[in-house]
Parts: sequence; structure tokens; C-alpha cells
Amino acid sequence: MPIKALALAATAAAATLVSLPAAAQFAKPEDAIKYRQGALFVMGQHFGRIGAMANGRVPFDAKAAQENADTVAALAALPWAGFGPGTDKGAPTKAKPGVWTEQAKFQEYADKFQAEAAKLAAAAKTGSLDNLKAAFGPAANSCKACHDAYRAR
Repeated sequence: MPIKALALAATAAAATLVSLPAAAQFAKPEDAIKYRQGALFVMGQHFGRIGAMANGRVPFDAKAAQENADTVAALAALPWAGFGPGTDKGAPTKAKPGVWTEQAKFQEYADKFQAEAAKLAAAAKTGSLDNLKAAFGPAANSCKACHDAYRAR
């Protein structure tokens, strides 16, 4: 198994194992805030690489697109555990209060993004730039919708 495939498999396995009990693992609210911010940052880096290809800013590389999309899909489940009770304070955060007062709606946004990330990964697996572009738009829109609703500028 190539190193990148092994690393991706390990990331996916870790994401699955860590995402469910993660909230119980945070000793302090600031730990949860750092966790979610780190997960979102890394996911954003990989998502941005896909966007650069989808928008023609860099040449399309089917292998790189697939690797980045797989990483985004694997990470898509992680940040939400870092938005638990008490994590509205404890470290600098751009999260708006609605994250905690509108939890069901916020969870809908998280679920929508996870579904779109999975579709993006499936599209990237086809090796088609057109398929990637078609899936990138809805995934990007799901990010934007959540940011518009729940992220302060």
C-alpha cells in the first residue's frame, strides 16, 4: 500500500474513532476550541486545493484532487465535537452564539457539509474535472451557508 494511501486510511480510521467520543476527551473548553479550529483549518487547506483546481487557478490533477477530497471527507466529521457546552468561551473564537442556542439547526449545517464532502470525494474518484466542479459548488455553498449563519467576521 502506498504511503499516501496508508496515511489516508489511518486518517479515516482516526476520524471515525475520535469523532464520536471526542467531546468527552476535552479537559478544558479551550482544548475543544483548539481541536475544532485545527480540524477546520486542515480541512480548509485541503478544500482550498480542490477549489483552486475547480476554479482554474491551478492545473487539474486528478490524483491530487482525489487525495484532497478524500481527506476533506475523512475530516468532515471531526470539528463538530469541539462545539460542546462551554466552548463558547475559553479561547478566542469566531463562532456566533447561535451555535449553542440553535443546536439542531447548527447540526443540520454540519450534516449537510458531511454529505456534500462525501459527494465531493465520490466525484473526485471519477477523475473528471467536470464532475469535480459539479460537486465542488454545493460543498462550497454548504460551508458558506454555515459560516454566514454561525461565524463572526
